[in-house]
Amino acid sequence: MADRQEIRRGPGGPGGHGRRAMMAAPGMKIEKGTIKRLLSYLGEYKLRLSIVVLCILISAGAGVASSLFIQNLIDDYILPMLLEASPVFTPLLQAIGKIGCVFLAGILATFFFTRTMAIVSQGTLKLIRDEMFEHMQTLPIRYFDSRSHGDLMSHYTNDADTLRQMLSQSLPQLFSSVVSMVAVLFSMIHLSVWLTLVVLAFTVMMLVVVKKVAGRSGGYFMKQQKSIADVNGYIEEMVGGQKVVKVFCYEEKNKEAFDKKNEELCEAATAANTYANVLMPIMGNLGYVLYVTVAVVGGAMAIAGVSNVSLGGEPLLTLGTIASFLTLSRNFVNPIAQISQQLNAVIMAMAGASRIFKLLDEVSEEDAGTVTLVNTRTNEDGTLEECQERTGAWAWKVPNGIKVMQQNGEITEVQNPDSGFALVPLRGKINLNEVDFGYNEEQLVLHDISVYAEPGQKVALVGATGAGKTTITNLINRFYDIDDGKIRYDGININKIHKEDLRRSLGVVLQDVNLFTGTVMDNIRYGRLDATDEECIAAAKLANADGFIRMLPEGYDTVLEGDGSGLSQGQRQLISIARAAVADPPVMILDEATSSIDTRTEAIVQRGMDNLMKGRTVFVIAHRLSTIQNSDVIMVMDQGRIIERGNHQHLIEEKGRYYQLYTGAFELE
Repeated sequence: MADRQEIRRGPGGPGGHGRRAMMAAPGMKIEKGTIKRLLSYLGEYKLRLSIVVLCILISAGAGVASSLFIQNLIDDYILPMLLEASPVFTPLLQAIGKIGCVFLAGILATFFFTRTMAIVSQGTLKLIRDEMFEHMQTLPIRYFDSRSHGDLMSHYTNDADTLRQMLSQSLPQLFSSVVSMVAVLFSMIHLSVWLTLVVLAFTVMMLVVVKKVAGRSGGYFMKQQKSIADVNGYIEEMVGGQKVVKVFCYEEKNKEAFDKKNEELCEAATAANTYANVLMPIMGNLGYVLYVTVAVVGGAMAIAGVSNVSLGGEPLLTLGTIASFLTLSRNFVNPIAQISQQLNAVIMAMAGASRIFKLLDEVSEEDAGTVTLVNTRTNEDGTLEECQERTGAWAWKVPNGIKVMQQNGEITEVQNPDSGFALVPLRGKINLNEVDFGYNEEQLVLHDISVYAEPGQKVALVGATGAGKTTITNLINRFYDIDDGKIRYDGININKIHKEDLRRSLGVVLQDVNLFTGTVMDNIRYGRLDATDEECIAAAKLANADGFIRMLPEGYDTVLEGDGSGLSQGQRQLISIARAAVADPPVMILDEATSSIDTRTEAIVQRGMDNLMKGRTVFVIAHRLSTIQNSDVIMVMDQGRIIERGNHQHLIEEKGRYYQLYTGAFELE
């Protein structure tokens, strides 16, 4: 989008997206409904989750049973055996065997619910990632132009990973801890109400500590997530621009900028983890204090003969009761520490989920177009008929009520009672009438632009960087919608044409070539996925690319990696042209397709483009005037306006801006 007047800065630049996010992070709040929305993704795992809940209950019950067994073990087995001259160990061994079975059931239940939650969490993340990627395909170009690619990638990596940790670990542990606390509480009441009150009083004090520590760490965890996205965005930007970094010796400045961002991440992560990590030692030490307190109070009550109040009906505190209660008190405190610890992971995951749902809530590209592109064949009477097979003949299927401009300039409304639509042959005539456009409301980029491209014409756009050339092609593709004026394609307002069909009728060859990991054949077939190998090879020959492709190690089956970095710029451009050729569109847009290659390679690429342009309406954007001299119409642009138009000879005779450019008296900037 080189023609923009306002240049988007990356995450490292002043006012960048990542920086703004960092400044806003301390006051950032989790969006309402995030938890409910996240849990809705677990709906298809209801059966598995029900089994998980059952397993957690079994695991918690096994833990409580082991604590209660201590009382039974001491009071009913060990103490009586101490009074016998010849103790019989059989009942003790049987009791140990029974509790061993309980332990085994608890271990198996824990293993099963942990394994099941791993399946549930990964399945849920797959669903979320699929939905994110699917939704991302529907977003307008404007969305990607205004955001760092690294920040977008962070949704799929860091944000998704925090959700994985929460779903597979934090949520099960939270539920398990709550169940354990409830079970332990009733078990303590079963043994002694007085000692239970001591534990609850001490727990209130512990909760105050947890609230203060965990509350401070939560905000820093949210800030940490934003910082990670910012750092990732900067790294992605710098990796993509390493050649520029090296050429301009920007390494030191680059490191300074990264150090600053990394320092912000370090500070946020350090603060978050400091508060999170200090919580467990604090809770552990408080647990020891509680352990000693219960032992002292329980021992004093037993020695003093204080009557015990319990659901179990024990009149006095026995040694077994106190020992069992001490274990239960530890089991009651530990879940509190675990809950507070996992809450930090939940807060961090909620911050990640908020970012993911913000992406999913982005408004998709609007498309109210009802005119579609269909294959046609000509009947014996000369009328067009829609068909399913590819014939090479296309037409616009225009529903009733859509206005179409006729050849004489008259605008008529389609009215066809028989079929409800009309077939308008696709010819490739594109008209821009008094078009105004701006990337933002404050500043227009194009002013009163009128362009008339007849079928088969070659229209060239010339002008300095920022003049608005690429913007015109973006509007024809409907990457952006105009602010005022009209753009008509074969007499049809392009706002009425379904975007997918509109773009299917346009072929684009850009200055920056994007090749994808895969074979050369796959990259060519990207232009039309149903193209046969023979059609791809024919397109490569048309683009003058067949010769060098056959010289590759595996020919058309050679696998390209890293955006085709093993190929020269000219070879990559020829593959790009072949990709456009296999699509066989009636209209071609060539945006600075030869500006980054040498003159000799340009001649080869130009021959490929000349073959591609035959019989098509073509828009050419070029700095090298030698490539556009044979254009039917040349338009010279300056600051969003067309200042000259005509063919090469006419503009030379006028001796205006084009003449100055051609003779070297004026140079493009």
